[in-house]
Amino acid sequence: MDTYEEKISLISEMIAFAVVDGELHDREYDFLWIVAQELGISKQVFLELFAKRDAVKVIKDEHNRIMQFYRLALLMHCDGVLHDREIKAINEIGINMGLNPMGIKKTLKAMTQSPTKMIDPEVLLFAFMEQHN
Repeated sequence: MDTYEEKISLISEMIAFAVVDGELHDREYDFLWIVAQELGISKQVFLELFAKRDAVKVIKDEHNRIMQFYRLALLMHCDGVLHDREIKAINEIGINMGLNPMGIKKTLKAMTQSPTKMIDPEVLLFAFMEQHN
């Protein structure tokens, strides 16, 4: 992430995704706040993002798009319940980010099979990079 605007856009996208199932679970909120702190976003700005919906800035670097997709997938698993709307939304978001559909599928499958819902960074990157020639 290069600019503060990109960081705000990233957390805004995550907030929008967190409420796609109609509610915000405490663990989802906690996860969002941890990410916001890592990005250097103040508590006041963080709370304001729940009230307003800014346009999401496109992340140009593929590595950063993959990492954002993974953050969203982790957020999806935070509350321990996978809703159909979340699964549909995460796939649409990945496609809209320009990520490889097979990489999306492999990543989500690996996360579902993992007891912690987390996967190694190498596995994550390989899921997307194996389609490159």
